[in-house]
Amino acid sequence: MPTSPADAPLPRADDRAGYWAPWWVLAFVVFWPLPGVAEGVLVLGALYAAARMVARRMRGQPRLLTPAAWALTSILFLGFWLPQAFSVIDAVDPGTAWSKAAAGLRYLPFMWLVAIAVGEPGRRRLTLQGLGVITAIWTLDALVQAVAGTSPLFWSLDQLKQLGSGHGLCAPADMDAVGRLGGVLGPCNLKLGQVLASLSPFLLLPLAQRFGRAAWLLAVLVLATVLLLAGSRASWLTFALVVAYSGWRVLGMRQMLLLAAAVLAGAVALALTVPALGERVQRTALALKGDRAGVDQALSGRGRIWMAAGCMIEHHPVNGVGARGFREAYPGCDPQPDTPGEWGPGPALHAHQIVLEILAETGVLGLLLWLAAAAQAWRAWRYAPAAARERARPAMLALAVTVFPFNTHLAFYSTFWGGVTVLLAALFAGSLLARDR
Repeated sequence: MPTSPADAPLPRADDRAGYWAPWWVLAFVVFWPLPGVAEGVLVLGALYAAARMVARRMRGQPRLLTPAAWALTSILFLGFWLPQAFSVIDAVDPGTAWSKAAAGLRYLPFMWLVAIAVGEPGRRRLTLQGLGVITAIWTLDALVQAVAGTSPLFWSLDQLKQLGSGHGLCAPADMDAVGRLGGVLGPCNLKLGQVLASLSPFLLLPLAQRFGRAAWLLAVLVLATVLLLAGSRASWLTFALVVAYSGWRVLGMRQMLLLAAAVLAGAVALALTVPALGERVQRTALALKGDRAGVDQALSGRGRIWMAAGCMIEHHPVNGVGARGFREAYPGCDPQPDTPGEWGPGPALHAHQIVLEILAETGVLGLLLWLAAAAQAWRAWRYAPAAARERARPAMLALAVTVFPFNTHLAFYSTFWGGVTVLLAALFAGSLLARDR
């Protein structure tokens, strides 16, 4: 597979043909607080990209992607989608597995569209700066919520929803954000921490490059405050990886250790003054008890979920129980069927851990396909020129920390987090293997 951009310049016609690609990508991200609208943007963007690329191919016009970018984007898609396709053969819920595999095909042209959006310097600048601006706005909005008690952005969206349909974005029964920041995503969709942590490289790396360490430090402190108050412990680790990678480049080792000490002191102060954050810290500390019950409680019941995932892997080792079939298979593998879970009534919906999710739902075959795609991504990064790695660094870091295996995760085969994952993968492939003038 080719791993470096071609030397030939892009045709001028390519500027006009790919003009809308960055706007499709940014619209998709902007509408994440409205999942139905975001999914509509994704589907329309995929149809637009597919139609445009087929039409240009039939007319013999220049390609919108370099062969290398097209190949790597397609490989990353196959590493994500083929496990779903193979898992339908003997899935515990064939209907769900078949529908997920069929619907997953929309991601291929959408990933091409995202790669097109960053395949040329002007479009890439617009796309990546746009992602950084969105991250900054959502962070400041969450900070306002921490002070005033309400997210201005979510309140505005909720008011528009009530005007249009007579009811808000969140039903009262779904508002479970007790003491936690929901930000623009709202109190019934507590994914703000994971979203901001995964998008933070698009803000931190450009700030450090353009404005220096002072701007980087300010952004780190504001983001860290928001993420701590958002209460997602998985996002704390994700963001710590981003800060460690970028801070090592900006500050050096000695100053990074001082920053870590300052952030830790600030986190302790917040934990002592914010009851919800203190409860999360106390729950995490239960893991130090060393017994099974304490560890499971510290992990919010995930230890029990992971034992159930191990049962599924044991009984369906080749191709798993089927994509998104975890909830259907869970009752038969629950190690404590007569005890309510830490998460509340009903079965666990997913494995909360990427490796266990892949193995449980798509088997060893699915994991091998994911690893094959990851190996191609690493090979492309390793052999790319220094300039290519530099322009792809924010997307690379965002993708790497999102799929970091030693963490807990949202469901990668869900509509929302699956869309986030393929977006980051396509940004990485398109930026790394772009053909700049």
